[in-house]
Amino acid sequence: MNVAPRMARLGTESAFEVLARARQLERAGREIIHLEIGEPDFDTPAHIKDAAARAMDAGATKYTALDGTPELKSAIRAKFQRDNGLEFAQDEITVSSGAKQVLYNAMMASLDPGDEVIIPAPFWVSYADIVLIAGGKPVLVPCSEANGFRLTAGDLEAAITPRTRWVMLNSPSNPTGAAYSEAGYRPLLDVLSRHQHVWLIVDDIYEHIVYDDFRFVTPAAIEPGLRNRILTVNGVSKAFAMTGWRIGYAGGPRALICAMAIVQSQSTSCPSSISQAAAVEALNGPQDIVRVHCRSFQARRDLVVSALNAIEGISCRVPEGAFYTFASCAGLIGKKTPDGGIIVSDTAFAEHLLRTVGVAVVPGSAFGLAPYFRISYATSTAELEEACRRIATASAQLF
Repeated sequence: MNVAPRMARLGTESAFEVLARARQLERAGREIIHLEIGEPDFDTPAHIKDAAARAMDAGATKYTALDGTPELKSAIRAKFQRDNGLEFAQDEITVSSGAKQVLYNAMMASLDPGDEVIIPAPFWVSYADIVLIAGGKPVLVPCSEANGFRLTAGDLEAAITPRTRWVMLNSPSNPTGAAYSEAGYRPLLDVLSRHQHVWLIVDDIYEHIVYDDFRFVTPAAIEPGLRNRILTVNGVSKAFAMTGWRIGYAGGPRALICAMAIVQSQSTSCPSSISQAAAVEALNGPQDIVRVHCRSFQARRDLVVSALNAIEGISCRVPEGAFYTFASCAGLIGKKTPDGGIIVSDTAFAEHLLRTVGVAVVPGSAFGLAPYFRISYATSTAELEEACRRIATASAQLF
């Protein structure tokens, strides 16, 4: 078989690569604490599962409208108005099998070969590969910890060229948990206002997981003048613990939404009918469970950040949202392991944690910025406490 040359530039999601390595060790008898996968440990709320069961009992097990049932599109429109102050028509809404497919559809529908997409780094690894699959060119812009891992207006301006088609922003962010306030977004939106050929795609999947007094905002609500150049992406996976249900959605300009539906028609067709019924209940039903989960995540964040900052050689910024820490291991680079190895990179440090103390994390280099490592704290407090003790032990072994 001849594999397409473009595949040489692509990879699988880094967290799943770490997971595969961790599972291999588990099959060999090792006990592993999994902090690599970004998935809430909570079960899907009962009222959402009950809605899915009712849909099955009612025979809602057939194909649906291509890019979302009328009922789900109406629920999404209501959600955008309720939570974000955004008004979308029914044909300005699309539903896909996860937010990742929404992003894929958008890139496939809009990119010509060589078109550029600006992606702030660190970034969720799928962003760049989706752009590559669609024939585009990812333009990675490093965002320093000193600026809270956020893109600056100056760096955005410098990255824009006549070939720039999109800017991708994710707030709160995977992998850093960093988030943009209205004041943080404003300079970026001012830049985009001056470059009318550039569109903005915003990934708001962690919208409801924010901490302390941070107030979530989305760009289309801040700058209505850019509405016809913004695709606002979201989904039910993170807020409602529905990762396996695979429902993502977006609101945006009608012509783009229509083109995305054509892409979807030739890939997956409609999302699962049962999952769509569950998503209607998630969006229309009680929202208090979201706040309960958020409080739990915040307590876990505080635990992990405090524990990591107590370890010599590691420092960890306090994230505004999501359920990840993105800690620097710069103070451990160059140190030796007990068996004579050298920690030459964040990848080597992550492997040291997995091999010696059975803690699975993802190196920051996988997300485009080193030397860091990402922890997903969407797991139990007991496991997080044990994982942090093990990381401290593994770090103390280095000399």
